[in-house]
Amino acid sequence: MQHIAFLAKKKKLLAKILSGEKTIESRWYVNKKTPYGTVKAGDTLWFKETGDPVTARATVEKALFFDLRQTSAISILKEHGTGICAPIKWASAVADKRYCTLVFLTDVQRVEPFKIDKTGYGNMAAWITVEDINRIKRSSR
Repeated sequence: MQHIAFLAKKKKLLAKILSGEKTIESRWYVNKKTPYGTVKAGDTLWFKETGDPVTARATVEKALFFDLRQTSAISILKEHGTGICAPIKWASAVADKRYCTLVFLTDVQRVEPFKIDKTGYGNMAAWITVEDINRIKRSSR
């Protein structure tokens, strides 16, 4: 499968991913939603900052899924916070969340920028999963 992760430009997360400082993409949600349970080793993860085209990709090395009613955010951040680029104190920001997905990245690289068509995925979609990225690539014209 292929996934598009939408990143907040103001947090400069993509720059951290490209530099190798951020090696784990994390998603924290109240309800189970993509990518929880759907992303796996070998998948391709494309990155898009808000308002910009897709500009990078990575291969998923592995994915871990947590039910935060059974595993604390603090324990996740103690073990993986450096790779996520999130300090332990960030646990308070996700205190209301019940599910966490950690996506370990490998083979990160810049790609020729391209736009995507989010029609049918909702304007607020922060993660999209598709079988083939070419199905939602938009023409450059």
